[in-house]
Amino acid sequence: MEPGSSRPGGAGDLSPAVAGIMDEDDHPHPAVEVEVILADPAWRRLVPRAEALARRAVAAALRDTGAEGWVSVLLADDRELKRLNGEHRGKEKPTNVLSFPGMGGHLGDIALALGVVRREARAAGKRPAAHFAHLVAHGALHLVGHDHLNAGEARRMERAEARAMHRLRLPNPWRGVPA
Repeated sequence: MEPGSSRPGGAGDLSPAVAGIMDEDDHPHPAVEVEVILADPAWRRLVPRAEALARRAVAAALRDTGAEGWVSVLLADDRELKRLNGEHRGKEKPTNVLSFPGMGGHLGDIALALGVVRREARAAGKRPAAHFAHLVAHGALHLVGHDHLNAGEARRMERAEARAMHRLRLPNPWRGVPA
């Protein structure tokens, strides 16, 4: 495991819904290993036990895909996501989540920006943990070929995200969103 990464511990000060996620086994998807790299420790203030929730969100998203291998999740700050977004997409601004598909047994990498995720959750009136889990699931689905370039693909991806959130016992992020 890389420096700064961690394994799940106790449920701490999570809400009952999110704490329930942590009551299940630590490896809900035995064919997918998830490494979480905590580049910005402030993630733990925004989302208590962010590392454990990231693992569970990847597993929930990939459960029915047949995916096997490993995924890394980078919990970074806005500056790092701005750099990655500029380097890989030519967009000189931070974004909430980026996915980089891998090859072979490496399914790929997911990176999230702390400040963007915090601001989006606040603006949408969502619990940060729920928004975070949704974005991790979204990133994981990109790694296995889901996309949202057209309306049909977007609907399929949204349904897969809603299923993942249901598995995590978190709110459907698309409920109440106009089609």
